[in-house]
Amino acid sequence: MKTYIPKIEEVKRKWYLIDAEGQILGRLAVKIAKILAGKEKPIYTPHLDVGDFVIVINAEKIKVTGNKEQKKIYYHHSGYPGGLRKKTYEELLKEKPQLIIKEAVKGMLPKNKLGSRMFKKLKVYKGIEHPHQAQKPVPLNSEE
Repeated sequence: MKTYIPKIEEVKRKWYLIDAEGQILGRLAVKIAKILAGKEKPIYTPHLDVGDFVIVINAEKIKVTGNKEQKKIYYHHSGYPGGLRKKTYEELLKEKPQLIIKEAVKGMLPKNKLGSRMFKKLKVYKGIEHPHQAQKPVPLNSEE
């Protein structure tokens, strides 16, 4: 019996809608990373992008455990000498809550071209409005 390797044009991509309200950041990020990589599909292949698209809404209502709200720090460098910028979780949640979820998921994907392709299938929005109604996203429960 030969091993089946799916061709990239055979892969059927679905769109999933996840509501981040009240969910814990790390647990949600793991779930999203698995869907983006396609690990929950029977045709999963490590060297191919067989994952699905994920839309996350209510990014500003994500939760973290413990005292990470004050202690967790996000770093960004401008590329210039002395250009290191720091923001706490609280500050970033007020300004750009989408970045918090994106950074958590990006850290769980492969650090190569394949990971970049997977990451482009993640769409994160503040609030419940999103421009992807035409794709008919399937709501995904947090318990699944």
